[in-house]
Amino acid sequence: MTAPDYYEYRHLVGFEETNLVGNVYYVNYLRWQGRCREMFLLEKAPEVLADVRGDLKLFTLKVDCEFFAEITAFDELSIRMRLADLTQTQVAFTFDYVKIAPDGAEYLVARGQQRVACMRGPNTDTRPTRVPEPLRLALEPYAVAATAPVLTGTTTVG
Repeated sequence: MTAPDYYEYRHLVGFEETNLVGNVYYVNYLRWQGRCREMFLLEKAPEVLADVRGDLKLFTLKVDCEFFAEITAFDELSIRMRLADLTQTQVAFTFDYVKIAPDGAEYLVARGQQRVACMRGPNTDTRPTRVPEPLRLALEPYAVAATAPVLTGTTTVG
């Protein structure tokens, strides 16, 4: 069995993440992107976290999310992060939000993107810096393949 081409963060939706109608409030999808990215750094690139505690800053330049189906409290999600683009100073990620049904079936419910710039320096004088080598190496296995299928709608995954 081959390793997946994505980093996975599993999440169980709670009541606090839903609105009055009972579906998940949109801002939570963006929170989950950040959480997925943080867990990736913790598990796969802890050296970068140490660097962030120093003067490395990871500025989120752009974030978006497209919704295909609603989810509600106690739905189980797999947030799957892939590397979409890597330049000298920036990293772009894609995120697939996959609902895991009780029978194990998987449904794509949303897709997001995020672009991050690496910066260094004091808050009054931050400047772009190269993506740290440990982060580049940790991201390599998760690069989006040029021929990867694009999933849309509530397509069953797998």
